[in-house]
Amino acid sequence: MPTASPRRAPAAPTAPAHPAVRAGALLVVAVALTALNLRTAVTSVGPVLEELRTGVGMSGAVAGLLTSIPVLCFAGVGFLAPAAARRLGPHGAVAVALALMAAGVVLRAAATVPLAVLACTLLALVGGGVGNVLLPMIVKLHFPGRVGLLTAVYTTALAVGATAAAALTVPLAELAGDGDAADGWRVALGVWALPALAAAVAWVVVVLRRRAAAGVPAGATSPATQPLHPARTVAGRALAAYFGSQALLAYVTMGWLAQFFRDAGASASTAGYLLAFTAALSVPVSMVVPQLAARRPSQRVLVAALVLGYLLGYAGLVAAPLGGAWLWALLIGLGSGSFPLALTFIGLRSSTPAETASLSAFAQSTGYLLATPGPLLIGWLHGAGGWAGPFAVIVVALVVQLVAGLHVGGPARESSHASTAGPSSRRLL
Repeated sequence: MPTASPRRAPAAPTAPAHPAVRAGALLVVAVALTALNLRTAVTSVGPVLEELRTGVGMSGAVAGLLTSIPVLCFAGVGFLAPAAARRLGPHGAVAVALALMAAGVVLRAAATVPLAVLACTLLALVGGGVGNVLLPMIVKLHFPGRVGLLTAVYTTALAVGATAAAALTVPLAELAGDGDAADGWRVALGVWALPALAAAVAWVVVVLRRRAAAGVPAGATSPATQPLHPARTVAGRALAAYFGSQALLAYVTMGWLAQFFRDAGASASTAGYLLAFTAALSVPVSMVVPQLAARRPSQRVLVAALVLGYLLGYAGLVAAPLGGAWLWALLIGLGSGSFPLALTFIGLRSSTPAETASLSAFAQSTGYLLATPGPLLIGWLHGAGGWAGPFAVIVVALVVQLVAGLHVGGPARESSHASTAGPSSRRLL
C-alpha cells in the first residue's frame, strides 16, 4: 500500500502590528509633521515680502513690524501653552493650534490691508508658539528613553520645513502667477496652510485613538503636584539664558550674515549662497547634536565646541571675510547646533511631562524675549559705526552662551524617573 504523504502544516498567519507600535509610529509622524510647520509661516514671507507690501500697500515701518512679530509671538504664546495643555491635553492643544495656524495662513494670503496681514500673522504663529513648547513635553510623555532621538527627528523636520518654505515660496508664486511672482504671491503664501492642516488632522487621529483605547479624554494629564517653577532655580534661569543667547545669534545670522559678506565685497548672489549654505547645515546638525547630547552624562564639551564654532566663524569674518568665506559659513552653521542642543536640554533636564512643559515654556519664552533686542541693536550699531560694535555684541552673546551652557550641561543629580527615562534623563527642576 502506498503511504500517505505527510500533510504540510499551514503557514502561520502574519501577526498584525501591535497596537502600541502603530500608536508610536503615528505619534512620531504627528511630531514630525508639527515640527515641519513650526517656521513655515515665518520663512515663507521674506522671499515675497516686496510683492506682499505692494499688494496690500504696506509701509516699510509696518513691514519691519511684520518681521518682528514672530519672536514676540513665540514668547507670549509660549507662556500660555502649558495652560492650554492642562485644559485640552497636550495633543489636543497642538491640534487646535495647528488648525488656527492653517486658518491664519489662508486669511493672511487673502488679506487686503496691512492691519489684517499683521492680525492674521499673529494667528498663524499660534501653531509655532504652542508647538515650540509642547513638542518637548510630548516627547517626554511618550518617549522618555529616546529624548535625543526624537528631538533629532523634530528639530531636523523643523529645519527642513523652514528651508523648504524659504526656497519654494518664490517658485510657487511664479508658477501661480504664470511667471510673475507679483500675481501669484497670495497662492504661494496660502499653500503653506496645507501641511499645517495635515499635521492638525494627524493629532486629531491621535486624540481619537487614545480616547478609544483608554476610555478617557485623550492627552489628559494627571493632577500631579506642580513642579518648582524654573524661574526659581539657578539652572532654570541658566537654560533660559542659553536659549536666549543662541536665539540672538540665530537671528543675527539670518538677518545680517549676508550683509557682512556684501560689505566685505561679495556680490549679492554670493552672499545669498553663503547664507543658504549656513542655513542648510541646520538639517544635518539637527540630526546629530541631540543624539550626541543624549548619549553623554555631561554635555559641556559639546557646549564648548559649538561656541568655538561660532567664535572661529565670526573671527574669520573679521580677519579675512572673503579669503575663507565658505569656511566661516561652515563654522557658523555648525555653531547653530546650539538650538537643537537647547531643545534637547529641556527633555534631559526634566523628569515628568509637567516639568518638561514648565521648563520648555519658561526657557523658550524668556529666551525669545531676551533675544528680541539683539537684531535691532546690531542694526543700530552697524549704522552708527560699521561692524566693530556688532561683533562686540556677538562676543558677549557667546560668553553668555558658554557660561550658561557649561552650567546646564554639567552632570545633574539622577531623577526619580531614571529607571524609565534612561541614564541621560536628569532633573534640573
